[in-house]
Amino acid sequence: MICSRTLSSARVMACSRTCSQILGLTLGTTALFAAGANMALLFPNWDVTYLLRGLVGRHAMLGSGFWGGGLMVLTAAILISLMGWRYGCFSKSRPCRSMLTSLLSSGLALFGALICFITSGVALKDGPFCMFDVSSFNQTQAWKYGYPFKDLHNRNYLHDHLLWNSVCLEPSKAVVWHVSFFSVLLCLSFLQILLVVVHFINSFLGLFCSLCEE
Repeated sequence: MICSRTLSSARVMACSRTCSQILGLTLGTTALFAAGANMALLFPNWDVTYLLRGLVGRHAMLGSGFWGGGLMVLTAAILISLMGWRYGCFSKSRPCRSMLTSLLSSGLALFGALICFITSGVALKDGPFCMFDVSSFNQTQAWKYGYPFKDLHNRNYLHDHLLWNSVCLEPSKAVVWHVSFFSVLLCLSFLQILLVVVHFINSFLGLFCSLCEE
């Protein structure tokens, strides 16, 4: 009976470590994609002049895909992978120490992913930063840079595709660029949150089996 319990705990421990390896790799990949998506948002239509002229929206300039869904999640992913492979200082770490490291890495990844998720949601709600005709909002003929869709309370630009090419004059296809990459960031950060939750569960299972082995 004792032998079978030990074997069972050993199998769960091996499964937990494999799960950490996969989670670490997946989180790291999503972090790199998030950083890439945020990079694209800084260069509408791959044109560097908008960034040099300061004509990039505040949501993209905040860089939550860089340091939130990117750097913070990547750091946590490296720690999770090291624990899964039991590499370096994690090769003979005690269960409590591993659990503490797991909680810290999960908290770091969760915080970064949540910031990226919230920022992306707000960015999609406010719409792109672009040049638009102010005369459509008042009777003065003028053009300026701003957030034209933020004041459209009676119409949702995300559902009304007729507005995509008629409101923003510059950059061209500003709405498509904005919606595409912020949607990518929103989905990636949501996936990161789910992966962190799975890692929490996996860590507790690993801790329980480690204590049973002792």
